[in-house]
Amino acid sequence: MRRDSRHSEGAPEEPDDLDLEGEEDEEPASKPRRYLTRAGAERMHKELLRLLNEERPKVTAEVSAAAAQGDRSENAEYIYGKKRLREIDRRLRFLQKRLDTATIVVPSEQTDTGHVYFGATVTLEDEDGGRVTYQIVGSDEIDTAGGRISVESPLARALLRKKVDDTVEVVRPRGEIEYTLVQIRYV
Repeated sequence: MRRDSRHSEGAPEEPDDLDLEGEEDEEPASKPRRYLTRAGAERMHKELLRLLNEERPKVTAEVSAAAAQGDRSENAEYIYGKKRLREIDRRLRFLQKRLDTATIVVPSEQTDTGHVYFGATVTLEDEDGGRVTYQIVGSDEIDTAGGRISVESPLARALLRKKVDDTVEVVRPRGEIEYTLVQIRYV
């Protein structure tokens, strides 16, 4: 895991694939930089450790026991166990790659708390006066039921760099909706 030292304000404004024209980028354009909040990185690391230290050894023992039973070509436990091992290994590689290449952002370290950037927790008011709260996170951390939306979502893109009392229009499948930014927090 690495921290982005190019941004002295603590957190990046937005992913590099959203940068304005003319800005220098030290990574190839074909590989957009991935951001994770510290909490998201910790959840992914916890899953990686659980798979590596609990799930994989358990399934490996089951596959060994199934292999000891004899004919492997018709042994359902063996075939299923091998398939499950491949799935676990694939997920382990995915998690390791994401954690190794991600830039970890700590929202509470953001110095410009008057504008919306990656990691911000925003409270919005819709046209009917209803309020919703979302945290803007990386694409690997999405949990809409838990109030976490991707920085790449239309709503988050519309909110980036906005300040309290700004209004944004978002096109969604059910039609356009207008939100007013009520509160910005970095927790």
